[in-house]
Amino acid sequence: MILWANSIKAQRSRIGTLPFQQFLKSFASDSRLGFNYDAAFQGEIQKRKDTSTYRVLSNINHVINHQGPKAYTNDHRKVIDVWCSNDYLGMRMNNEISSAIHSFVDRYGVSSTGSRNIAGHNQVFVDLENSLANLHRKEACLVFNSGYVANDTTLATLAQKLPGCVFFSDELNHASMIQGIRNGKAAKVIFKHNDIQDLEEKLSRYPQKTPKVIAFESIYSMNGDIAPIESICRLAKQYGALTYLDEVHAVGMYGERGAGVTAALNISDQVDVITGSLAKSYSATGGYAAGSSAFVDFIRSFCPGFIYTSSLPPHDIAAALTSVEYLKSSDKERALQKSAVRKLKDALSDSGIPFLSNQSHIVPIMVGHPEYGRLISRDLIKDYNIYLHHINYPTVAKGTERLRVTPTPLHNDEAILKHFISALKELWKKYDLHGIDHWKANGFSVNDPCHFPLVA
Repeated sequence: MILWANSIKAQRSRIGTLPFQQFLKSFASDSRLGFNYDAAFQGEIQKRKDTSTYRVLSNINHVINHQGPKAYTNDHRKVIDVWCSNDYLGMRMNNEISSAIHSFVDRYGVSSTGSRNIAGHNQVFVDLENSLANLHRKEACLVFNSGYVANDTTLATLAQKLPGCVFFSDELNHASMIQGIRNGKAAKVIFKHNDIQDLEEKLSRYPQKTPKVIAFESIYSMNGDIAPIESICRLAKQYGALTYLDEVHAVGMYGERGAGVTAALNISDQVDVITGSLAKSYSATGGYAAGSSAFVDFIRSFCPGFIYTSSLPPHDIAAALTSVEYLKSSDKERALQKSAVRKLKDALSDSGIPFLSNQSHIVPIMVGHPEYGRLISRDLIKDYNIYLHHINYPTVAKGTERLRVTPTPLHNDEAILKHFISALKELWKKYDLHGIDHWKANGFSVNDPCHFPLVA
């Protein structure tokens, strides 16, 4: 046993000195029990650490008994300001949602009791799906356990069931969409991000009768930019394609009743399938896909990610339904969020901190180096009581590493904003990071506040 332990220790010490494939061969042949799986795992992890792309989970314990975007660190001794939450509208503190959860727990317990096909189909699912279909002006809707699952299993099923289907996917699509298309094993064509000319050129290569699906997003989560939805829908009609639009970063926040960018542009009827998340602006759990009755019946009948998993418990669905219905009528949260975003973008522009220009609530502050991103995140929480996670490759391209800021209605406090900007300015100076001129010289549009022209 001692010899075996020493052998593992020796193998691990060689990870950084041997080419990786040679290293794998060496420990596979040296192992007395066969292939050394842990060493293989450690080797892959070491590669991430060597390139500053190793992911570390931060212990952030959000609280509701403070004014502002507050949380505790893991020891509960330090209160921090959170600047990167996907609780875009601060709905996690909404009393109506909390009451709905308690009511359903008291009545139905905490378990779904099974898949919706077997034992987990509570009436509240039907109510939520009807509410979401109404929100998007669609005939029907189906709720999944997450937005990721909704995209993954729906796209894969479309690929498997539409004969000879070809997918046209924006190059910056979310991992859930990429994985779903990949799992479906259908033909895939990637078009340049938001590039209508490139999309049309690629669509024109295929016969009119070939099944085609154009998969794209309304708001891209790392850039905060908005797709040319109307132009894409026009091309889809011209070339006989189905439009599949992910609105996860827009539902609740844009358009009439919070129905998303398509609603803001009054073109919901032009999009065939709309998917969304219940875990961001709605502060609940789950995801969904809305479309025609035939489409929804089809995915309900064939998607393994829906059929073969336990459903969400009724109290989660009750929370989502309460939030969706609340935000159909309340504009207060949307107005406060937009106010906070405007203030932040103006303050960043005045300070010279570079951020990508866009028309949305997502504010990507450009760093440009993975290690500096990690160090800034570390210093912010350690020295300034601010939590803001860095975004590195492969989530974004190398050389475009950033801090993804998402102001909420809770970020309107002038003191919180002033402290945040001051901290960033000090860290930009400390690490001698690139300013606005560098990013402009490299073709990036930066520091135009773009005050929400879609909804002005």
